[in-house]
Amino acid sequence: MTPRIQFLGSNRREFITLLGGAAAAWPLAARAQQPAMPVIGFLNSQSLDAIADRVRGFRQGQKDAGYIEGENVAIEYRWAEAQFDRLPALAAELARRQVLVIIAANTSSALAAKAVTTTIPIVFNVADDPVKLGLVASLARPGGNLTGINSLIGELVAKRLELLRELVPRATRVAALVNPTGPNAEPALRDIETATRAMEMQIKLLNASTSGEINAAFATFVHERPDALFIAPDSLFTVRRVQLAHLTTRHAIPAISFSREFAEVGGLMSYGSNQSDNYRQVGVYAGRILKGVKPADLPVVQASKFELVINAETARTLGLIVPPMLLARADEVIE
Repeated sequence: MTPRIQFLGSNRREFITLLGGAAAAWPLAARAQQPAMPVIGFLNSQSLDAIADRVRGFRQGQKDAGYIEGENVAIEYRWAEAQFDRLPALAAELARRQVLVIIAANTSSALAAKAVTTTIPIVFNVADDPVKLGLVASLARPGGNLTGINSLIGELVAKRLELLRELVPRATRVAALVNPTGPNAEPALRDIETATRAMEMQIKLLNASTSGEINAAFATFVHERPDALFIAPDSLFTVRRVQLAHLTTRHAIPAISFSREFAEVGGLMSYGSNQSDNYRQVGVYAGRILKGVKPADLPVVQASKFELVINAETARTLGLIVPPMLLARADEVIE
């Protein structure tokens, strides 16, 4: 016979209470034993709405590396909204948070992140040579705690001017819009002056570091009347892409940008590396670092995918006829 256990009075209730409490504690104990979800910091001088496609590329790279946001990795986003003076504080905040990796998704962010930590791995996406920027020792052997992608935006200055002249053959007087406070200003000016000299173009430099200064720069067009506008690489101009597209159309000035987002919102033309692919590679590198690979052992990747985007509707508005050969070379034509 199976022995029977008898409970008298309150003893039975106490046993049931203890049993229920132990059962409730089991899942809590199981959760406590699970490793904490790794946290990545994402630092950017722009805004999410300005680079939404790029962020999707980053998440795809994370997925390729085996990480899905909210499932096995958490991401803390910090957006400076084109207020570059906020970047040092935002970078310091992520360092205090002790994230496992910092994604510094443009040059300004990379410099700010480098200034606050020598130990937390940083994966960057920068516009110019990261060796010249002082971010890494070399492309093949970065050393230190940084690695990432060189998007080669600065190296494509001459190519953009060639495309602009191909669309506007009469363009000999070109205005160049530059953010003098941005980290890309000095190399951009050097590359612009070299390229325009080789192409026998006259260049008029216009400085703008704020939305108001952009408006003021365009006000000079009423008197100067350049043949075309070259928008120098800078994240400020990505954030202010709608303003720039509106002003170039309003003043009937053909313009080319480094950022496809400019053409997407009504700007005439853009040419540059495929930033969604660059961000995807950043996501892959972040995943590899989470798995234990050191940044010093990950060589800097040079961008390899480039795209020409032409807004045909804007071209018609400006009275321009896009040459068939140029249309054929475009990766995307916006009608």
